[in-house]
Amino acid sequence: MLNKKEFGKIRKEIEAFDAKRESIIQTSREVINLSKRLIYAVHRDDIKSASLYVKDIEKKKKSLDAHVWLDTNINQVALQEYVEALCYYHFVKDKKLPTKASLKVDNESYLMGLCDLTGELGRKAVNEVIKKNFKQVMVIKNLVEEIYGEFLDFNLRNGELRKKSDQIKWNLKKLEDVVFELKLKEKI
Repeated sequence: MLNKKEFGKIRKEIEAFDAKRESIIQTSREVINLSKRLIYAVHRDDIKSASLYVKDIEKKKKSLDAHVWLDTNINQVALQEYVEALCYYHFVKDKKLPTKASLKVDNESYLMGLCDLTGELGRKAVNEVIKKNFKQVMVIKNLVEEIYGEFLDFNLRNGELRKKSDQIKWNLKKLEDVVFELKLKEKI
């Protein structure tokens, strides 16, 4: 009664998808790990190591299939981490942020990565205060303010992007507090 050939074909398709799924999950983990290492290297002002991580992460990202729907969203998280790490690296190294097109990611991954970036920028601002590089603190605050202004123009649904975009406001508030303290001490 049953078409045994069809069931055999279905089994092979499921096995192939499972193999692809495991590969995507492993590559996603590697991209996430490299993103964290890249950000940590930049925080330590180790641009040489960071540049090596950029090369590694770019290779891994090319093999990451973000368009495959998985029961886990680890491939999407990996792209967000990738955006955050590359934006932070280029902000510190080149004084500019890469575009969505240059990173070759979808809208949501780019925007979610930018939301997370504002947290790293806040951390960078604190490190700049420690180094007495007060002008850089203003540059960072102004960038986060600019990102926040752009997000205000979106009409975001109540989803993950909306939640993450609210982080920008809190990161900006922390930066404004840092700048306020510096102003009181006449450092800026």
